Amino acid sequence: MGDTNRRELVVLTHGFMAHRLMLNLLARRLRRAGWNTDIWGYESFVTSVKTHAQRFSDFLTERCNDERYDHIHLVTHSMGCIIGRMAINEIQSKKISRFVMLTPPNRGSFVATRTAKLFGHFFRPVAELTTEKDSLVNSLADPANVEIGVIAAEQDALVSLESTRLAVPHEHITLPCLHSAVLFRQDAANHIHSFLKTGRFQHACRDAKTTTQASLEPDHSSRQQQASREETNHFA
Repeated sequence: MGDTNRRELVVLTHGFMAHRLMLNLLARRLRRAGWNTDIWGYESFVTSVKTHAQRFSDFLTERCNDERYDHIHLVTHSMGCIIGRMAINEIQSKKISRFVMLTPPNRGSFVATRTAKLFGHFFRPVAELTTEKDSLVNSLADPANVEIGVIAAEQDALVSLESTRLAVPHEHITLPCLHSAVLFRQDAANHIHSFLKTGRFQHACRDAKTTTQASLEPDHSSRQQQASREETNHFA
């Protein structure tokens, strides 16, 4: 059992074509570490990301108005990261403290780009999450006034490592797994707990680099090799 964070709430949400049940294991691990958790689920197939973001902002506003909590943290996966970015920009609450993004398509998904002409008319999020410069995701302002940690997947078949990054300072690590497998990894849960607690991932000095504008210059060889394989038992 970890420390008890009674005045803090962690809100989790999932990605495209997923379900809130996929977050149960991660939420349980965070609760064992002492965090209060709440999962926000949504129907992701045909509804615009904008609509989801508005609904999520309403949900977060209710949580921010809850006097039991001094700080609200977000842990989001895939498209849920984009919904989270739009939602916190809408509510601008000082209670929103730290934001962990898991395999986020911050600069779009190359799979969405390839399939947008075929499926974008029926599945609006596909068209909104392309890598095109004029897509919805690439028109968003980067998050402000919140500490950000990004966990990317080395074998991600949906989002490139470059697309997970932001143009504002943030912690960034890469785990040796697939896009959605990050939700079920023990080391990912450990890293999330560490970031929510301290603003740094575990062993950040060795495994992670704090992203700045300067570090966004291409360095593909080092980024592809950057992977954290720390397996600890903090949540056992």
